Amino acid sequence: MDQYIFITGASSGFGEASAELFASKGYPLILMARREERLAELKEKLSNQVEVITLTCDVRNEESVNNTIGALDPGVLAKIGLLVNNAGLAVGKGPIDEGITDDWERMIDTNLKGLLYVTKAIVPFFKANRKGHIINIASIAGKEVYPGGNVYCATKHAVDALSRAMRIDLVSHGIKVSNLAPGAAETEFSLVRFKGDMETANRVYDGYDPLVASDIADTIWFLFSRPAHVNINDITIMASAQASATIFSK
Repeated sequence: MDQYIFITGASSGFGEASAELFASKGYPLILMARREERLAELKEKLSNQVEVITLTCDVRNEESVNNTIGALDPGVLAKIGLLVNNAGLAVGKGPIDEGITDDWERMIDTNLKGLLYVTKAIVPFFKANRKGHIINIASIAGKEVYPGGNVYCATKHAVDALSRAMRIDLVSHGIKVSNLAPGAAETEFSLVRFKGDMETANRVYDGYDPLVASDIADTIWFLFSRPAHVNINDITIMASAQASATIFSK
């Protein structure tokens, strides 16, 4: 395959599962994440299948994003076919007046600004090729709000809106844009949200079978593998036991 797959937040969860799936399909990878050691382990695991380029970078830092992507070989940049904007997180959960501003800033800077920085850096290469695909990992929290989710929900509503706006901005350049909104999925998400409190994080998934990372990877592959004349604008995917952000059958 001569199209590189660029994945942010690639060191765990949806990003890692997507890297594994695309590698199994024969696509070379560009994997970006903050955790250099985790990236190195993933590269070692997948390099026997495809070329793997790892980029240690925090998407919250615009200068770092631009410098890191700009340092890639021009021939590689010209062959990026898919950008998966996966880097994101929830930090904390509670009423707005008890919110911790550092938590707010981490979510806004990662989920929203980081997505913008990476997209802005990659889109010129898509435009030059008059093709390319952006898949933004949103959330059911971008479709609904729920108690204690205030700022996280706001950032994912912004991702949902940006996906629609990007589609309008880029359609004339032959660039596809898809929004993927998962419900509850058992990854490191809740452990990060509850700041390492494993007991609380595990209770989120008690009593039902949640989505797993490979479910989202499969859906990303579905979006990407549609024929050239097909763009899936938006998908919401949830476990069979989840009917909304807050309603579960347990």
